[in-house]
Amino acid sequence: MPDEGPALAVLAAVLVTAVVLLAVPSRRLPAAHSAGPIRAGPGPGVSGARLRAVAATGAGLAVLLVLPLVPGAPAAVLVSVVVWRRSASWEPAAQRRRRERLAADLPHVVDLLAACLAVGAAPVDALLRVVPLLDGPARAELTVWADRLRWGTDAVVVWSDLARHPQLGRLGAALRRSAESGAPVVEALDRLSEDLRESRRSEVEARVRQVEVRTAAPLGVCLLPAFLLLGVVPLVAGTALRLLG
Repeated sequence: MPDEGPALAVLAAVLVTAVVLLAVPSRRLPAAHSAGPIRAGPGPGVSGARLRAVAATGAGLAVLLVLPLVPGAPAAVLVSVVVWRRSASWEPAAQRRRRERLAADLPHVVDLLAACLAVGAAPVDALLRVVPLLDGPARAELTVWADRLRWGTDAVVVWSDLARHPQLGRLGAALRRSAESGAPVVEALDRLSEDLRESRRSEVEARVRQVEVRTAAPLGVCLLPAFLLLGVVPLVAGTALRLLG
């Protein structure tokens, strides 16, 4: 039987990691968006579920390879469950950067559309004029909707579909309400631009606060042993020596 000291240390580390992972709230990914009609059949979720299953199984097997069978079996089950649950919120770095870039560029897109509308352009013409001025994910996403308008799709239908977009939905909703009710779209876009910037600032502030909270626990774990060894242990040892002497 292997030495019990390292095994118990690994088991303790596994349990602590599992508790921390379960305690930290998960952030769900935004719903996947398809620019065209919704297609039937298996989607990206199927391969994602397989990858999650492989990750959970591999984590459990890794624990069994490190720990003896008796403590390793429940620890492997626990780690597999934790990895399966937490992997639902994992997001590729490229996808996250694209989503954040699109959300950051949206207020600028709204300002350009409002400027075009303010000089008398129709919403459809404004979108067709603004898209070539953009770059990055904003241009790639809005090009699809501009092409649909250029091919003759009804504007209300396009705005309604755009309203279901994870990041561009508020823009589509504002354009749809204006097209259906005849309300001035410039004022709606101006309010939307202010709301988007305010939401962006609130999101950044929330992330900063979240980082502060998440770093508090690791700092406490690092500083507590040093405090005990340098502060409490010498005090207790000195008191005990004086009492024994």
